[in-house]
Amino acid sequence: MLATLAALLAVAGIGWVWLEALRAREVATGACRQFCKAHDLQLLDDTVALSRLELTRTSRGRLGVRRTYAFEFSRAGTDRGAGAVTVNGPRVESFYLPLLDDPQ
Repeated sequence: MLATLAALLAVAGIGWVWLEALRAREVATGACRQFCKAHDLQLLDDTVALSRLELTRTSRGRLGVRRTYAFEFSRAGTDRGAGAVTVNGPRVESFYLPLLDDPQ
């Protein structure tokens, strides 16, 4: 009985971690869409990819996970640029893009 309970708790924990990762990716994708739209850029592939994962403390002092996602964008539809967005829980912490004024 105890082994069954431990297995159920392990499965529930894995499910919770997986759902948190999906939520963070949705936050990052939505933020990239808004950022690209505001700066007249095209978000390529309409998605982000996890590039870094680290444990951190939230503003409330709780242990959290900071995720950095990479994405690609285009200025004119014929070029590609790489950017990154950092998400800590449900909050977007920062964006990184090369200088937008530089023609490539």
